Amino acid sequence: MNLYSTKRRNVMCKGFVAGLTLLFCSFAQAAIESAGDLDPAMQQLMSGGGGIDAQQVQQSIDWKSGTYGQLGSKGPADTETIRPFGSQLFDGGFSGLRSDGLNSDYKVTPGDQVVLRIWGAIEMERVLPVDARGNVFIPTIGPVRVQGLSHKDLDTRIRGAVRAIYPENVNVYTQVQGVQPVGVFVTGFVSRPGRYAGTPNDSAIYFLNQAGGIDDLMGTYRAIKVIRNGKTIETIDLYDFLLNGQMVRPQFRDGDTLVVGERQASVVVSGDVERSYRYELTKNEMTGAALTKLTHMKAGVSHVLLRGDRSSGPLTGYLSLADFRQQSLQNGDEVILSIDKRYDTIVVEIEGSFYGPSRYSLPRDIMLQDFLDSIAVPKGITDTTSISMRRESVALRQKESLDESLRRLEATYLGASSATSQEASIRVQEAELISKFIARASKAEPSGRLVVASNDHIANIRLQDGDVITIPEKSDSLLISGEVLVPQSVVYESGKSVSDYIDGAGGFSSHADKSKILIVRQNGEVRDAEDVALKAGDEILVLPEVPTKNLQLATSISQIVYQIAVATKVVTGL
Repeated sequence: MNLYSTKRRNVMCKGFVAGLTLLFCSFAQAAIESAGDLDPAMQQLMSGGGGIDAQQVQQSIDWKSGTYGQLGSKGPADTETIRPFGSQLFDGGFSGLRSDGLNSDYKVTPGDQVVLRIWGAIEMERVLPVDARGNVFIPTIGPVRVQGLSHKDLDTRIRGAVRAIYPENVNVYTQVQGVQPVGVFVTGFVSRPGRYAGTPNDSAIYFLNQAGGIDDLMGTYRAIKVIRNGKTIETIDLYDFLLNGQMVRPQFRDGDTLVVGERQASVVVSGDVERSYRYELTKNEMTGAALTKLTHMKAGVSHVLLRGDRSSGPLTGYLSLADFRQQSLQNGDEVILSIDKRYDTIVVEIEGSFYGPSRYSLPRDIMLQDFLDSIAVPKGITDTTSISMRRESVALRQKESLDESLRRLEATYLGASSATSQEASIRVQEAELISKFIARASKAEPSGRLVVASNDHIANIRLQDGDVITIPEKSDSLLISGEVLVPQSVVYESGKSVSDYIDGAGGFSSHADKSKILIVRQNGEVRDAEDVALKAGDEILVLPEVPTKNLQLATSISQIVYQIAVATKVVTGL
């Protein structure tokens, strides 16, 4: 519908615009005022602040376990989706690594070809096949048995046979020119059982990879049998290769069979680990100590939640890591590792104008004012009334709020339908504007700045681990940034207005919204330029104008631009 087609519609539009403008002004004013005051979380901390934390701890404790404790930062994983340890072997890394069979450990087998060169008293050059009996036939010398010999032993054997007939002035050189291909059967719990071609010196992993790898749900990685003529000649444990780089390397023969048996016992490990896996344990490894040797746990893991079934019924226990190492395990157990230490101290950092170290280890119940009383600062150059703080939890909430605003903007406008071709054309232009804006805005990283100083008073809040306290020096300058022609920092002059400073910076840029000017204080407080008087250390931030005639869209984007400016002190261009 075209809102500008009739006079009546123009009147309706003006009323609609006025309503939206009033709504936006109310939002902006509320945001400005809240930026200068303590947020509800801070007020709760000042009044004791235990409600939320206690509730979170209450929700994260399994009261049904034999021992009470927090479950850690990660909840129980979906055990059905956790892959076995070692499954990454068959993600493609061995598919193209077929061996040529020519290495120092290779044993000669029937079907191989041996290059023989003799010079001196006699001259001879032949390519000699190894027959079914394991011999090569050398003219004028006769058959020589070479089956099972290495390269070095092959050269010694043939050299001895030649010199037995020609003892003087004879030189001998031998080399295995090519090896006989073999077909190896791969069966058991693999994805594609069958017969696969290779060379005698190819690894078992090469043949398993051709068969699609070991079945994630049922196959074993710990006892893969190599069967020849009905007898097991080797048993391969792939964990030796995964953990130590060692693997049994039988020389395959045509008709050998690789059998992947059924997995016997496994335990799922998740929680505070580098990666969750299903670990297969042998009969001698069914203990917590053996499992922890296999697990790549994160630093600081202190407790373990153990779940499983026993003959007496379901088992659930919350154990210290030391106690878990003594615990026996059974097939199907689930282990959740947890970083669940309760440190008595926190680490707080200071930046700006002060004496002494920049990091302090403090009691968990330390209050801001108590800590600041112990910090010496240079007299006369430190602005103790503009102290601020950066907090990780605040930055996280700011980021989540910004992301949610961008999602609402995208869902509201990018999926809207059009009634006419003219409206569709306008939608296309708006969609391009929105997409570019979202791409830029999503990269904004809130600082987590917390306003703790207001009206020459510092809020006495409890400090948290990771807090960064900023104690600024007194400033003689003022920064003009955002949508001005020449952003710059200038010496503060009492009596000058916001307009004077903006004119001194070249005036507004062509994208500036002259009605949206913010003042950012040194203490992190953000106010509307019309509500405060300038002072040294302030930053004048000119916001951009949204280039669209869609007033509702312009209001939505303006709100997000303001939100970013408050959280980051950076103006996001459009």
